[in-house]
Amino acid sequence: MEAEQVIYVDNNATTRVAPEVFEAMRPYFCERYGNPSAVHSFGGEVGRAIEAARWHVADLLGAYPDELVFTSCGTESNNTAIRGILAAYPEKKHVAISRVEHSSVLNLAKALEREGFRVTYLDVNSDGLVNLDQLREAISPDTALVSLMWANNETGVIQPNAEAAAICRERGVVFHTDAVQAVGKLPIDLSETPVDLLSLSGHKIHAPKGVGTLYIRRGKRIRPLLLGGDQERGRRSGTENTASIVGLGEACRLAGEWLQGDGGEQVRRLRDRLEHSLQESLPGVRLNGHPERRVPNTSNLSFEGVEGEAVLVLLDVHGICASTGSACASRSVEPSHVLMAMGLPQDVARGAVRFSLSRYNTDEDIDEILSVLPEAVGKLRAQASRSRQ
Repeated sequence: MEAEQVIYVDNNATTRVAPEVFEAMRPYFCERYGNPSAVHSFGGEVGRAIEAARWHVADLLGAYPDELVFTSCGTESNNTAIRGILAAYPEKKHVAISRVEHSSVLNLAKALEREGFRVTYLDVNSDGLVNLDQLREAISPDTALVSLMWANNETGVIQPNAEAAAICRERGVVFHTDAVQAVGKLPIDLSETPVDLLSLSGHKIHAPKGVGTLYIRRGKRIRPLLLGGDQERGRRSGTENTASIVGLGEACRLAGEWLQGDGGEQVRRLRDRLEHSLQESLPGVRLNGHPERRVPNTSNLSFEGVEGEAVLVLLDVHGICASTGSACASRSVEPSHVLMAMGLPQDVARGAVRFSLSRYNTDEDIDEILSVLPEAVGKLRAQASRSRQ
């Protein structure tokens, strides 16, 4: 199917590369290809482009450029943050995370348990919000780190990270946040929020796949995962992925402009129109997650009496790309761990579909979804009814 025929509402899985980002990257493939660590001026020009990109990322986050380490993705950033802190504080053997974290944090936590670490899994309520009282009780002198995602990839729910980070700072515990789904969608100012480490991924904000960033607050001790040269101030060895880093910088610059304008409100309006219209035209449509504390682009809806996967198949026939949850767990036959942690019945969780919009979505996209989806759900419900007779 041609890209122009696709209505793409799966932007929490990945985003299209912005044209401005692609043009910024283009020279660093065949023209400015020098090694940024080289002493000659040809390589030095490339090195300066990387530092300019670092400034753009820093501006978006309210950080200092020297607090940023370029990585390959959000998964690497999350693993580096957690393992790096545990290696820097080997006397501490406890970490706390929520039950609704991304698989790159949850699966790492399971691996840590096998290695002898103690992990506390914090509960969430029916809206998907973490229990801060449980966090306070979980922290002990043995706690090295708390990791909570800023915004959930499936529901868009925004966690009370400022409060959680303040609790950790009071107790002398390092606080990390997986902000992959928050950066570029919400204003973030790390000069005001006591977060110690933050992960982001380029392909969620219209930069290419294969580039991310780990923010490490000044003064925080962390051991690198990759050893080799002195790239990234010795915190992440390996020749820099220059073109993608330049693209990430440009994407962050564009995201900052978008946030300063009314882009977020435009996306929120489209999302709310989609939700309200579906709830008016179809019975048995449930919103999963807090109705207000969400990033503006994300809607997770369950359709009573149908499987989310079946809905996706019918949408795909019409060129509409949505999802049932995390792309990193798309081959799992189990219901979403996020929705199950929120206490949803299995049948409701299995009926969930995630719509995640971007700045490139239009009213016409929503019109098309609304012209297709109610009929598709009705057809599936009728088929299910006949099969029970």
